Amino acid sequence: MDGYNIDLQSQMEQFENIIMSSTLLKNILLKTIDLDIHDYYIGAGCIAQTIWNKQLGNNLDYGISDIDFVYFDNIDLSVEGENKIIDKINNTIKPCPIKLDIKNQARVHLWYKEHFGYNIKQYKSIEDAINSWPTTSTSIGIRLDNGKLKIYAPFGLNDIFGMIIKANKVQITEEIYLQKVNKWKTKWSKLKIIPW
Repeated sequence: MDGYNIDLQSQMEQFENIIMSSTLLKNILLKTIDLDIHDYYIGAGCIAQTIWNKQLGNNLDYGISDIDFVYFDNIDLSVEGENKIIDKINNTIKPCPIKLDIKNQARVHLWYKEHFGYNIKQYKSIEDAINSWPTTSTSIGIRLDNGKLKIYAPFGLNDIFGMIIKANKVQITEEIYLQKVNKWKTKWSKLKIIPW
C-alpha cells in the first residue's frame, strides 16, 4: 500500500479506513461521545503508529506505548480540575488495554520547564498545541464530530504514509528528537529518519 503518492481525497479515505479498522482507536472514539468534552483530540504517536503498522502488516496496536488524549480548558488550569477530567475520561473509556495519557493543553506551560528543562508559551488553542508536537508525522489529532472523523494534521498526511520522520523544531530539542526516533526505529525499522 502506498499512501504517499496518491491524491488527497484518496489519502483521507485510506487514513479513515485504517483508523476505523483499529478496534482500539474506534472504541475510544466512540466512547468519547459520552464525555461531553468538545475541544479534544486523540493524537500523536498512536495515530501515526497505527498507519505504519497497517503498511508493515503488523497488528494495528503493535508498539503503541500510550494513547494521547488531549483537551483544552483555559478556564480551569488547576491540577485538581485536570485530575477530575482525567478520572472522567478514564472511567468512560475503560477498559483500555493501552495507557491513556490525558493532558489539558491549556496548562502544559505550567509544568513543561520542570519536565523538559525550558519554558514554553501558553498554547492559545488545542490546534496551537498540536502545531508544536515533536515530529511532522505525529503532529496529528483525530476525533468524531457529528459521527464523522475529523482530522487535524498541520503538516498533512504525506510523512505519515511515507513513514518519514522529520523534526518539528517549533519547541523540541535535538536530544528529545533523537530519543524518540531511536525508540521508534527499534519497533518500525523501515522508518525514514531525517537527521536533525
